[in-house]
Formats: sequence, structure tokens, C-alpha cells
Amino acid sequence: MIMRGLFLFVLRVLVFASFAQFSAIAGEVATEQNEAQVLLKKIQAAAQKLNYSGIFVYQEASQMRTSRITHIHDGKNELQKLEMLDGRRREYTKSNDEITCYVPENKTVLVEKRGTQDEFPAIFGANVAELEAHYQVRKSETDRVAGYDCQVLLLEPKDNFRYGYKLWAEKNTGLLLRVQTLNERSEIVEQISFSQLKIGDIDRTQVKSSFGDTNGWRVENASINETALTNWLVKWVPPGFKKTRELRRQVSANSGMLGSAGREVGQIVFSDGLAAISVFIENFNPQRVERAQRQGAMNIIGKRLGDYWLTVVGEVPAVAIRQVANSIEFRPTATK
Repeated sequence: MIMRGLFLFVLRVLVFASFAQFSAIAGEVATEQNEAQVLLKKIQAAAQKLNYSGIFVYQEASQMRTSRITHIHDGKNELQKLEMLDGRRREYTKSNDEITCYVPENKTVLVEKRGTQDEFPAIFGANVAELEAHYQVRKSETDRVAGYDCQVLLLEPKDNFRYGYKLWAEKNTGLLLRVQTLNERSEIVEQISFSQLKIGDIDRTQVKSSFGDTNGWRVENASINETALTNWLVKWVPPGFKKTRELRRQVSANSGMLGSAGREVGQIVFSDGLAAISVFIENFNPQRVERAQRQGAMNIIGKRLGDYWLTVVGEVPAVAIRQVANSIEFRPTATK
């Protein structure tokens, strides 16, 4: 009896010690998750509220493109200029929700209203709780990017229908300085990183267009009409993706860019707050060829459906794009 009582006492001590250790570990994990949540929220706010100017490089496979971004928030207005430094010259200026694109080779100015901001370094469009339903968020190592100390965050997908992400956030401000998109084997699909950056004290004149005199340039206002595409049903999207927009837009016949002339294209947009999937719908053109392709993290499928041509584009793995494309149905309007 004495030995049995001693055994039970020792067992209870070991169980209590194990439970205490487990509770301590669980507490550490919860604290780390809370810190990661706070940093994610800080990343979201920093891109829109801070003043900064820098050069960043986009890289996928052997391709590299360099751009300069300048951003100012004066408390009321958000102003931004994005300059393409490689290839054909392009410049985009932003004043709140109005985007202006300057195309110097054909002296054209394209103007579009856009309610969302999802370009680097502003890549989030959802609250943190929604992201955490589909990504495991955790802190990783510390590092330096463009001369700034950074905290690294990992966003690991909970399914095979989205990519993972590795984020470098500047320690003091939370500004996103580098992002890597990772496939299921943790290989880098694409990355964007600042190579040169200044945070704070940005001259307001830096966000003005470089094309001061555009007299004689053609101005095209993008014709975008928010509308319900009631005949079209997308029966499957990855879990967590929600429909954010349905619209019809005009696409310039020559340049392929938004414009006031050309063909009409319907668009349905879905997003999980980090990645987006778009379904473009237009009349079938017999010159089109069905195919699938990938550009960096972007997977694209073009296919015919009856008298229509569908282009499905998304920052998700090919398996997800295929399932979206195969789930699309056209339902003719019932006639009385």
C-alpha cells in the first residue's frame, strides 16, 4: 500500500509537471501568435499611412523588373507615384482612389477609379482574423533589407489552393520591405524587395507626374460599370475567397489596356484578402487558342465556353485555377 501510494504520488507530480510545461509552451505559442497578429495589422496600416520613397525589384525566374515608388499621406489624402524603370516607360500616379497611367510612346493618359489597393507594399485587403482562418501566421528570424532591421513573418497555407508567403517588416514602422511567394515545396515563385528606401520626410513634389506638359495627349477615362453578371455562376473558389466585385469594362482594342474604346469585358473578382482571382468574360474570338500558362505567381487559363471566351487569372496555384475554370457555368435568361 505504501509503495502504491508513493507511485500514485510520483505519477501525479509528473502529470502536474507535464501539464505545467504544456501550459507554459501553449502560453508562449499564444503570445507569439498575438505578436504576429499585431505585426500584420501594423504592416497593413504602414503602407497607407507612412511617407516613403524607394526603388524595388520584382523577380521571377530569370526576369527582373525595377520600379520606383513614392508615397505620401498628409492626413487627408493619399498620393502616390509609381515609375517603371525597365522596359517601356510607364508612370502611374494615384490620388486617393483615382489612378492615372501615362503612356508616352502614344501620348495617352488613362484614368481609372479603383477602390482597392493591393500593390506592393500594400498587399493586404482583409482583416487579420480572416487571413488566419486559412494561413498559419508565425514569427520567424530577424534580418536586414535595404539597410533597415526587419522582423520576418511566415504565412503558411492550410490547404493546397493558395501560396505561402514570407514577409520582411521594418521593425519600427511595420512597412513591408520584402515579400516572397512560396509554393508547396517552399520554393520561391516570385519576390519583390526594396533595394533602396527612405521612410519619412518625403518632398511632396516627388509624387507629381514627370510628364508636366501633356497638352495634345489623348485622355481615356476607363469605362467601368459595377453590375451583376447574373447569367454567370462560378460554382467553386478556394475556401475563404469571397466575391468582391462584378463589373463590365472597356478594353482598348490596340493596347490591351483600359480605355474608352474597344471590346467589352465582364469581370468577376474573388479574394481571400491576400491573393485575388479574376474571371474575365467576353465574346468568343476564333483566333483565340485554349491554353494554360504561368507568370511568376500568376496562373492563367483561357478557354471557350459556348459563344464566350473565359480568361481565369489568379495569384494561386494552377490546381486552384483549373478548378475555378471548370466550375464556371452560363445560365441563359429564362424567357416567358
